[in-house]
Amino acid sequence: AAMNQQVSEGRTSELIKISEALHERKVIQIADQIISRKKEVRIVLIAGPSSSGKTTFAKRLAIQLKVAGLKPYNISLDNYFVDREKTPLDEHGEYNFEALGALDIDFFNQNLVQLLKGDEVELPKFSFETGKRFFDGTKLCIEDNGIIIIEGIHALNPDLTPLIEADKKFQIYISALTSLSIDGTNRIPTTDNRLIRRIIRDFRYRGYSAHDTISRWNSVRRGEDLNIFPYQENADVMFNSALLYEFGILRSYAEQIIRDVPMNVPEYAEARRLTKFLSFFVRIPDKEIPPNSILREFLGGSTFTYT
Repeated sequence: AAMNQQVSEGRTSELIKISEALHERKVIQIADQIISRKKEVRIVLIAGPSSSGKTTFAKRLAIQLKVAGLKPYNISLDNYFVDREKTPLDEHGEYNFEALGALDIDFFNQNLVQLLKGDEVELPKFSFETGKRFFDGTKLCIEDNGIIIIEGIHALNPDLTPLIEADKKFQIYISALTSLSIDGTNRIPTTDNRLIRRIIRDFRYRGYSAHDTISRWNSVRRGEDLNIFPYQENADVMFNSALLYEFGILRSYAEQIIRDVPMNVPEYAEARRLTKFLSFFVRIPDKEIPPNSILREFLGGSTFTYT
């Protein structure tokens, strides 16, 4: 209600600026913690549930580390998948790409150890088309002021980096934990934030309907319960990626996408609940959202490139 009042009074611009400034301040504080330990810390590990904004956060953190004179290198876990036929299967007999066993942990750690010793390493690439690893000549050598950034669902699991000493790792947990409530008694489930972000991103960039995204959501949540939440206590610091103003923006983008869920499918009940939930927020136009905002990862118009 207080947020809607601010929007209705024409103070949307101020709300957006303050929300984004709070994010930037927290990113800088985290960068300062890493810099204060730069003699030991060589790897930053970032994990969090789906649609938390991990990728944008990692890119913004990298900028702040550069400001301090460090040289961040991003290494993608996606390039360390085992070949498709070695991928573990789930209970339905389908490939489980979210299992830790879907990654070549030994090879990944071997590469990390070599890089931290100062060796030049030829980095692997993974073809999702062929399901095979390949090498295209991409080489990496970490300079003395270098720091490796790794983001992914397993980043805080100690079994991902068993060969790396604990004091060389700085671990960050990120999630969108909204502090808003609809009224004095009805708090907003924190998963709604992420689900609506994902509905928009899946529709805009992955060709999935809201029906598709909602139908997969329980499976995504199960994966988070298994692979992410048990390890959040390992984090040195937590970043809350929720923005105070975002539901007004998300309503503008998501409402029509969600309304397209057919009435004759089981997911319609959840779609209807989300539509009713979004109706509590006054729509906010997106023109004042900065291009480096975490929200831009889902809406489009980001200054960052996502692969």
